[in-house]
Amino acid sequence: MHSYLIREKDDKRFYGSGNYFWKLFILIRSVVKRIVETWGASKYDIIYVQRECFMLGTSYFEKQFAKKSKLVFDFDDSIWLQVVSEGNKSLGFLKDASKTAKLIEASHMVFAGNEYLANYAKKFNHNVKIVPTTIDTDEYQRIDLPQEDPVCIGWSGSVSTIEHFEFAIPVLKKIKEKYGDRVSIKVVGDGNYRNNELGITGLPWTKENELKDLSSMDIGLMPLPDDEWTNGKCGLKGLQYMALEIATIMSAVGVNTQIIQDGENGFLAATEEEWMDKISRLIEDEKLRKRLGKEGQKTVLEKYSVKAQEANYLKYFNHLIQSDNS
Repeated sequence: MHSYLIREKDDKRFYGSGNYFWKLFILIRSVVKRIVETWGASKYDIIYVQRECFMLGTSYFEKQFAKKSKLVFDFDDSIWLQVVSEGNKSLGFLKDASKTAKLIEASHMVFAGNEYLANYAKKFNHNVKIVPTTIDTDEYQRIDLPQEDPVCIGWSGSVSTIEHFEFAIPVLKKIKEKYGDRVSIKVVGDGNYRNNELGITGLPWTKENELKDLSSMDIGLMPLPDDEWTNGKCGLKGLQYMALEIATIMSAVGVNTQIIQDGENGFLAATEEEWMDKISRLIEDEKLRKRLGKEGQKTVLEKYSVKAQEANYLKYFNHLIQSDNS
């Protein structure tokens, strides 16, 4: 079986404001790369596209791949919604909210990260499989760091999702008032983020420092609003915390309620009072933090790791190839 994975690489400069010449360069480079790939597409049994293979609204390249090979489309967010980063609002007209439906319709098989996404995909394609977001647990290994006195409450995300962290600000202010120097608060993913009242200086995400930055956290937060976009999310950040044995609290939204068994492998919270109560319990009880961390890691290993889902991927790929030969 010969397969080829395509995903348009993220470039942080593409999501920031300005940098128009650089964005034009990325666009031209991507066009050339995709044209070359379509020429050689027929030599593969399967072409696997994650989210999209081109950053603009056209589905032309994916449709070309589908003519020459079996196209598998994988998505893990509600990407049919017209969400444009703040830095690119002036370029929003280049996106196409209907592109996702076109990609799903053109595909021979669709992998959806959760049931909510699968229900959307089934409107356009009958061959839809639910495959959850996975963590490479061989790579995601906790780094042992010197024990620090303050309990570190952490959030990890990106420049485009920092607004989700801010849903926790009212609770974190109360936590800081209650516990003072007994707690510290860390934000990873937006190096420009500042909150002087909470003593937060955001750290940029880097591949080299990611595991070290996350391993310094005792409690990992994943606050989300309850809306159409977040119901499509697949819990990646929460799963990353859990893989590193970090006691995790997630908003009781979407797939989070399937990942977390409240009080067993983490906590779910819906109201400000629940967030306050559960963060407080974790701050005050080190044994509880360690127990939930261990159980969270066990959940990832058994259900949400690359190894746990490997057989499913191979099974679906083989079925797709065999269906062409039957």
